[in-house]
Amino acid sequence: MALSVGSGIEALQASLHAGGASDPALESRLSHVQASLATDFTWIEKQLATAAGEGRAPGSDAAAHLIGRGGKRIRPMALLLSARCFGDISQAARELCVVVELVHSATLMHDDVIDDGDERRGAPAARRLWGNAVSVLSGDLMLVSALERTQRYAPELLPELLGTLRKLVDGEIVQLRGRSALDVTEKTYELILRDKTASLFGWATWVGARLGGASEENQRAMARFGELLGIAFQLVDDALDYDGERTGKTLFADLREGKMTLPLVLAMQRVPDLAEKVRRIHAGDADGIDAMSRAVVESGACVDVRDRAARATGDAISALERVPESPWRDLLEAAARELAQRGG
Repeated sequence: MALSVGSGIEALQASLHAGGASDPALESRLSHVQASLATDFTWIEKQLATAAGEGRAPGSDAAAHLIGRGGKRIRPMALLLSARCFGDISQAARELCVVVELVHSATLMHDDVIDDGDERRGAPAARRLWGNAVSVLSGDLMLVSALERTQRYAPELLPELLGTLRKLVDGEIVQLRGRSALDVTEKTYELILRDKTASLFGWATWVGARLGGASEENQRAMARFGELLGIAFQLVDDALDYDGERTGKTLFADLREGKMTLPLVLAMQRVPDLAEKVRRIHAGDADGIDAMSRAVVESGACVDVRDRAARATGDAISALERVPESPWRDLLEAAARELAQRGG
């Protein structure tokens, strides 16, 4: 299920009508929210297209290929809503929405090279069309554009952005170690989860609160919300790898690269002979991938991972309780719940 501002509002409206309850005043404000954010997102999409076209071809062509495929835009949406919880959406906030999506897009471009990815967002990955070298440089171009835009519109936020970029790289390096030696510990998985996914979510919601004029306490609350939102998002994605529509071919590629997600880690703790099957797959034997996938689902690991995602979502919503009540806060809560329910 693709998340969008519109679907988040629909989820919130559905919750308002549950049991016949209705709040006409809130529904009226939500209509205004939808129209307001639609205008912001139209501007953000145009700026993303402009940023993707900056730099020399074919690097800019590869960037435009990825950006043009769209995406959920969850991080910009979280930033916008976080800012609106505390004040009007400033120009700096809009610009930083572009920044966070450029950073995310750059990591996708680099991930596809590291992982030998063939497809991204339903189209051939840029590396398949322009090669690995161009794809790496295209990701670099987007990172440079993100840093330049931050320097121009919110230079005081550069230190935190650089710290987040370091976490993203650290998480990728830890994951990359799995190519040579499998690490099946929950501790390593959680480290990758927090650095590769949660850190950028947390930065986005913190930036929104900061630029919206939030107090330091509320900035911390929003950062916590974003981190937990990112954790829940990734946990559900990892469960979908096994109980969703992920192909055996893709899972085989992931396991060959040593990518150990939580459903498999938990399943290996419960099914003694699964570890040997995983090691054979890691060595290049694809014959056991279907049986292993079934074993993961039958072990109940996916259910437990979704339960963890639900708890992370609950903790994220609890963090929001420090934030003043508003339709914007309600919409963040509805979006968090929707993310946790994907494919469930």
